[in-house]
Amino acid sequence: MSEALVATEIPETAVSGISGARQFWRRLRAQRAAMVAAAVVALLVLVALAAPLLTALEGQDATTYHPSLIDSARGGVPIGSFGGISGDHWLGVEPQTGRDLFARLVYGSQVSLGVALAATAVQVFLGVVVGVAAALGSRWVDQLLSRITDIIVAMPLMIMALALLAVVPGSFPRPVLVALIIGFVAWGTIGKIARAQTLTLKQLDYVAAARLSGWGTLRIARRELLPGLAAPVITYAALMVPANISIEASLSFLGVGVKPPTPSWGQMLSTANVWYQAAPQYLLLPAGALFVTVLALTVLGDGVRTALDPRAASRLRIGTGRKQEAKAAGSKAGHSEADPSKEGQEGQEGTS
Repeated sequence: MSEALVATEIPETAVSGISGARQFWRRLRAQRAAMVAAAVVALLVLVALAAPLLTALEGQDATTYHPSLIDSARGGVPIGSFGGISGDHWLGVEPQTGRDLFARLVYGSQVSLGVALAATAVQVFLGVVVGVAAALGSRWVDQLLSRITDIIVAMPLMIMALALLAVVPGSFPRPVLVALIIGFVAWGTIGKIARAQTLTLKQLDYVAAARLSGWGTLRIARRELLPGLAAPVITYAALMVPANISIEASLSFLGVGVKPPTPSWGQMLSTANVWYQAAPQYLLLPAGALFVTVLALTVLGDGVRTALDPRAASRLRIGTGRKQEAKAAGSKAGHSEADPSKEGQEGQEGTS
């Protein structure tokens, strides 16, 4: 009997999961801006993953100096038009060093996107663990973890990151260090979201039924609460990725993030700020890449938030229903205004 029940329950769960995924994809696909942003993000990720192949196709790398391509008499400005663009150097070369700009730009995408995604993963893990533990723990545990979360939220991110990056030895891999510091300093907001959502979910009937059936706290959290946390956590995580890219770029621009010769968009901007007149492409290329990446991820994150919002479809139906009701009311009013004349005509015909 129990085997039959299990056999009937598994397909229903699978079907509900498939239908939920289809509904999410349908809502996301209906947003043209989000789909364009998703295509841009996919292209950026593909470029980051294929950086070795792209640079090998160009025949350059990100660290080799080309002093023959630099005009030392003019202070290190690249020789040639548009920063030394040629068949060997597709986007020109860096001032003073002559390193290939295309190679440094595509390898910089690996660092910027990798640091942002790793920092977001750390933030999500810490925030969910602390938030769920606070909501399911005793009153004292909740008070302690909530006060720690408040401290993390109130902590100035840039100041703490600058202080921690300044004291860590330089032998530690810098991209990994930047990702860990951003993750450990900026998980407070998602911790509050996870706690509030867990407090709401634990009052629902299916969670109470699982508790009455003898399930432990960890099993309830894993089987019943974490699926309910997926939508708000994924939504906020999608919006945290562009913010983390900006933070990494800011830290590298201030000189405490990724160190040369490792390429990073923020580190390229920090060395390009004095060349915006002599070699403007050296500043515009990483700045444009940052702008496009942050904008695409922000639009995609907002699209994911809308697609995961269970009230989006109901709000759409309510809005459409109100428009239809208003249209119907207007048509009824028009008919009612025309009815008296018709009734008068009918009355005259009846008397005649």
